[in-house]
Amino acid sequence: MHRLTQARLAEHVESLRACRLCRRMHPPVVSGGPVVSKVILVGQAPGDKEPKLGRPFAWTAGKTLFKWFSEAAGLGEERLRSTVYMAAVCRCFPGKKPAGGDRVPAPEEIANCAAWLDREIELLKPELLIPVGKLAISRFLPAGPLSETIGRAFRVRGCDVIPLPHPSGASPWHRMEPGRTLLRRALGLIAAHPALRDLRRI
Repeated sequence: MHRLTQARLAEHVESLRACRLCRRMHPPVVSGGPVVSKVILVGQAPGDKEPKLGRPFAWTAGKTLFKWFSEAAGLGEERLRSTVYMAAVCRCFPGKKPAGGDRVPAPEEIANCAAWLDREIELLKPELLIPVGKLAISRFLPAGPLSETIGRAFRVRGCDVIPLPHPSGASPWHRMEPGRTLLRRALGLIAAHPALRDLRRI
């Protein structure tokens, strides 16, 4: 069964990397590869460095994210990349806003990319989904303040959803209260989850 899932996932990732549906997006598609896992990490969209480096969470925000997992769950970047399936709401770099900063993907771009994540959930049947940042959280939960979602576990689509704030240096939310305490609580829930405990045995 694992071998069949691996083959199907590899075929899926190959098709994903060939996608050019959104004209305003900047390819290539960024993918963490066909990692068969019961844990899916869902980011928002790649920044401008990720396409060049060929992997998600490859720059400053990624360093913060991997530090969180290392400190809370004992999983460093290399182990996390090799044992967790890394997805995103949008898989291509959206480009920059005229005033600076990364452009937020348009609703039609989010809709275009939704089928990729739906298929990944169907293939992997995850036990734990970790959406990172407001855009990713809104893919699974109703819109609301981070203080009402971070630090809690939700049951969605047959699996546990434990949201995290975006680790961007531009956002102070996770560095000040109540964000700091809620982040620590969320990471504790993730570290204690059976699917994460299984990863540490790999």
